[in-house]
Amino acid sequence: MGKLDAARWKGLRPAAAAALEQRDYSTSPLGAGDVAGKESIPGVVVFPRQVFPQAHRGFFGELARRDEPPLSDIGLWPAQWASARMFGGTAKGFHIHPPHIPDGEDPAAWFQKLFVEQKNDMSLRPYDREQWDVMFFVSGLAEMILVDERAGMPREVMQFFIDGDNHGGADNAGLVIPAGVAHALRAASSEDVVMVYGTSTTFDPDAEGRIGSAIEKAPLPLDWARYIEGGG
Repeated sequence: MGKLDAARWKGLRPAAAAALEQRDYSTSPLGAGDVAGKESIPGVVVFPRQVFPQAHRGFFGELARRDEPPLSDIGLWPAQWASARMFGGTAKGFHIHPPHIPDGEDPAAWFQKLFVEQKNDMSLRPYDREQWDVMFFVSGLAEMILVDERAGMPREVMQFFIDGDNHGGADNAGLVIPAGVAHALRAASSEDVVMVYGTSTTFDPDAEGRIGSAIEKAPLPLDWARYIEGGG
């Protein structure tokens, strides 16, 4: 935080003046356009999308083509497609899906082989035995936070914003998330976030791990909770 001019704030009570902070306007949050094509967490792909405005009608944006980059490059085409809507100001996650470790393989050594030593051999990736997500945002403004929790991998964190197609620009993007990478999503404005996403495997509730996900549960009023617990 920058240093405040004490003389300007002399009309405040000392305790309030001492608590003042100054916003740093020299930096801005990262958008999808800032991180697209830059691999911070191995296996994560942030790729730009083009959205075409259609005057007086709306907009049109392709999601992905199976035989074209980037999904063709990594050999992934989802086995299931779904949609989701998040009300403005709400959040989901962290979610995490269990990575598949072949029998007899040490997890840390397996990830080293998969994402470092032979990272260009996409045939090694067990897409059909673990859930990878491919996400697209049709409307709203989404804040994404990703954390690599795979054994033996550096614990990298990525945090950035993706614009929905109704906000055409450099921050329209698709996102690929590997199994073992925790991910949280927040609707970062008053708009609802509408997304379309594909998964490399079909939905399995047992493969839906949660970390710090209390934000998804609306807390009961305190007097309700007391009444339910104690009957009075």
